[in-house]
Amino acid sequence: MSTTCSVFCGVSLDGFIARPDGALDFLEGDGTAAMGDHGYEAFIAGIDAIVMGRNTFEVVMGFEQWPYTKKVIVLSTRPVDLAAARSRGADAEVMSASPQELVAALAPKGLHRLYIDGGLTIQRFLRAGLIDRLIITRLPVLIGQGIPLFGALETDIRWKLVESRTYPGGLVQSEYRR
Repeated sequence: MSTTCSVFCGVSLDGFIARPDGALDFLEGDGTAAMGDHGYEAFIAGIDAIVMGRNTFEVVMGFEQWPYTKKVIVLSTRPVDLAAARSRGADAEVMSASPQELVAALAPKGLHRLYIDGGLTIQRFLRAGLIDRLIITRLPVLIGQGIPLFGALETDIRWKLVESRTYPGGLVQSEYRR
C-alpha cells in the first residue's frame, strides 16, 4: 500500500493559517463558521496518523481538550515533552526526520494515510513532492499578517480541483489532488 499525505486546514482570505503568535481565533469567525464540521469528521476517519511540527503541537496543547483520537507524530529536532499530551489521552511520539524518511519509517507500522498539519511541516512535505491532497477552507476574513499556508517553492506544483463547497458564514472549501 502506498502512502497518501493530505492537508485539511482553514485559512484566512489572505492565506494565513494562524496569526504571527500561532493564535487561531480568527478561524471561529462570527460563530457561524464554527457550526458544523465542514467534512472534518469524514476526513479524519480516513486517516491513520497526524504529522505536525513542534510549533503546531504546542498550539494544540493549549486547547482545552486533546482533539485527536489518531496517533500523532511530532516532527522536531529538539526534545519535546509528551507527558502532558499523554496524560490527556494522546498517542504521540517525536521523530526527527525528513518528510521522505518519515513516510518510509511509518509505512512498516501500517501508517499509510497521513494528515500533514502546520505551516512549516506542510511546506516541507510540499517541497518534497509528498502532498497528494489539499482540502482548504477559506474564511471571509483578512488578518493582514501571520503564518502562511504556502511558502517558496523551487518549481510549480500543479493541482486538479476536485470539488468546491460553500458553507454558512461565507466559508468556501476547495479540494485539490495532485
